[in-house]
Amino acid sequence: MTNTLSTKDKILDVAIDLFSQKGYSGVSIREITREVGIKESSLYNHFKNKDEIITTIFEYFQKEFSKTLPPVEMLDHILTNSTIEQFFDRGFELFKEHIDKPVNEKLWRILYIEHYRNELAREIFLNDIFKKTLDFLEIVFEKLIAQGKIKPLHPSLLAAEYQYPIFSMLAEYNMLRFDNKDTTTIENRMKDHLTFFLTTVKA
Repeated sequence: MTNTLSTKDKILDVAIDLFSQKGYSGVSIREITREVGIKESSLYNHFKNKDEIITTIFEYFQKEFSKTLPPVEMLDHILTNSTIEQFFDRGFELFKEHIDKPVNEKLWRILYIEHYRNELAREIFLNDIFKKTLDFLEIVFEKLIAQGKIKPLHPSLLAAEYQYPIFSMLAEYNMLRFDNKDTTTIENRMKDHLTFFLTTVKA
């Protein structure tokens, strides 16, 4: 997760790798410590139990995911100084860069595996990934409507119409990457969706 070599970071790195392959329930403390190269008792100097490890991992994901959206207070400046296409192209690229980082790719796999079993994983999907993204986009569309750049449609509807297809396509993208399959087609579909959507809603 970081460039440091602390034991705690090694534990998290190994846990992320193992959880992403086998799921939380399929990995034991003994397996984690064996991969790290420490005694089981040493792990408890850093984490109370396995639950605390996965909670720390999910909190790290939340911080990483939050970086995919610019601060709301910067939106007026950003939207004024870029075209609609530039804004959404950059947003798409930032999100793709986030997902393509090896550690983040593993974190997404863990979320997919655990979200029906872990309340925090479920909360991250519902709040951080879905709600916060849609709320952010609703603000974006409100501002773009006020600037006269897109049609005066309902901002929350625009946010949903734009983002829900992206959510679905990103899930497919992640699955293809997991199996080391070609992602060209789904990447092109995401770009085509962006182009089609903006062409449809521009004033």
